[in-house]
Amino acid sequence: MYPDDAARKRGRSDAANGNDNVPSPKRSKEMESNQSGLGSELKPCSKFFSCFQRHFGHVLTSEEVDKLTKDKLKLEWKMHVKEMTMSKLVGTGQDLSMELNGDPFCGVNQKLYNHWKNLDCSSNFEDSCLSKRRLFFSLCNTYRDIMHCNKRPFYLKGKEDDSSIMDAYIMHALNHIHSIRENVLKNDAKLNKDENSKSEEIHCGEFYLDQGFTRPKVMLLLPLASIAFRVVKRLVQLSSLSHKGNVAYMDRFSEEFGAGDVLGDDKNIDGNLASQKRAKPVDFQTLFGGNHNDHFMMGIKLTKRSIKLYSNFYSSDIIVASPLGLVTKIGETEFEKEKDIDYLSSIEVLIIDHADVITMQNWSHVNTVIEHLNHLPSKQHGTDVMRIKPWYLEGHARFYRQTIILGYLVTPEMNALFNRLCVNYEGKLKLISKHKGVLHKVLLQVRQAYERFEASSIIDTDDARLEYFSKKVFPKMKDSLEGGTLVFISSYFEFVRIRNFLKSQNASFCLLGEYTKQSDVSRSRLWFFEGKRKIMLYTERAHFYHRYKIRGIKNLIIYSLPERKEFYPEIVNMLEGSKNMSCSVLFSRFDLYRLERIVGTAAAKKMSSSDKTTFVFC
Repeated sequence: MYPDDAARKRGRSDAANGNDNVPSPKRSKEMESNQSGLGSELKPCSKFFSCFQRHFGHVLTSEEVDKLTKDKLKLEWKMHVKEMTMSKLVGTGQDLSMELNGDPFCGVNQKLYNHWKNLDCSSNFEDSCLSKRRLFFSLCNTYRDIMHCNKRPFYLKGKEDDSSIMDAYIMHALNHIHSIRENVLKNDAKLNKDENSKSEEIHCGEFYLDQGFTRPKVMLLLPLASIAFRVVKRLVQLSSLSHKGNVAYMDRFSEEFGAGDVLGDDKNIDGNLASQKRAKPVDFQTLFGGNHNDHFMMGIKLTKRSIKLYSNFYSSDIIVASPLGLVTKIGETEFEKEKDIDYLSSIEVLIIDHADVITMQNWSHVNTVIEHLNHLPSKQHGTDVMRIKPWYLEGHARFYRQTIILGYLVTPEMNALFNRLCVNYEGKLKLISKHKGVLHKVLLQVRQAYERFEASSIIDTDDARLEYFSKKVFPKMKDSLEGGTLVFISSYFEFVRIRNFLKSQNASFCLLGEYTKQSDVSRSRLWFFEGKRKIMLYTERAHFYHRYKIRGIKNLIIYSLPERKEFYPEIVNMLEGSKNMSCSVLFSRFDLYRLERIVGTAAAKKMSSSDKTTFVFC
């Protein structure tokens, strides 16, 4: 945002006068009208000029703020998109059908546009990929909040789809940074001209409201270092500086983010590292084949001539971080008062990619991060307060922040965050998809009995599920002498409740969860296979991180459906070799998201509303 240190000093700064507080000066309407504006290096078109200017130039009234804080916005329109046959867009605010027509790249920084065009000419992108990229770039440039959680990820044979959307949001982020910088440079030139002419009518900095509290404006929230490596490498390629080689600390970045080992401690199970790797599914090897560190944070500074990785956060334009890395920084400020996280105060574009993977880590970290964005800073960090946009000073920055949530699947927790913490005044866009289901991927002739239990509300679902299990399912397990019962559980909270219940019943069981020690995992798998333990509890997160092949399963009980649909056929197919293969699945009408991904959207709606409570698939 700031081209150089000299540019910061050309305006009036209270810091120079020894004032560390951030004042909220009164400004005239004439001053507010000049807070926005793009530089001259734009692809000729007024459409995207107005998008950036309209969004960040608008000053919210008190009535608009009250409506945003009190009223729950309802989805007002829907439209089908030819690039996504199984999906439709729904949203609030103005219908997008008119905005999506025409050239999506008009108004983009000319240098960036020319560079992207040259890259397209030299690449082997299919027309469908370019079409999806243009569509999503258009959606991003509306500056509305976006939730797209049916994106096929690169590790599930969805490389083209994932790459198209990744390119689009990176292009949007780069264009946003360049637009801000061009605006600041243009205003600096005017201020410099005013100083040289010694104008008495215009005071330095009064009419150009083009800054936030701190420099970072874009944040990329990613789950794994290997994914960050992939995104940052592409960001460098899509920047107009990539061909010049002016990227500082790229070697360090490649060393720290590009290394890793997919197998970790799993190699001790089967002894041979190569055979263990081959035993894992391809998508597992692709996702965890690189650096799967989930604790990282890095700043990126963009200038006219170079890109600097590992820049100081306060001099960075983009922050790339994992939720855990950011939460750690937030926690440090609670115990070390000299530290602060004011670099989160002026984030204008937040992009959360691979949200489905983050749910397998700890989704509450994402809530924590967003709750700490766009607060008034605790200190002044060298910013000219006379050039700060008024809505920053009024504490309204969160209403201007664009949040983009991308993933392979949607969960109630994601929906809750999108509805509660994404309060962009422009409105929301959401992609709603229909699902075909994955029952056809079950290769065995297994009788799959879906049993619906009743719950009065989503809050009561956990208690109702446990009650149904303890009264309807467990007595049959207890009376069976056969053993070999695998209980698949989606969440760790449910895992703990079932564990405690089985302990109270003196049941013969063993555990295989995400926190189970490696030595205990090997012992539990052996006990279960040899029949020394009749029941095994197995969590979805343990399967996600290890993809164990459990032997000795004779009866399968899916206590709660997996979030990731591909896990369902994997688990059911583990019954191979059993004489009387059976599978029981518990669900309620509040499990619709998970259910439709497995049995299909149409079947899920019927099963949730039917008078019958048992449904059988073979």
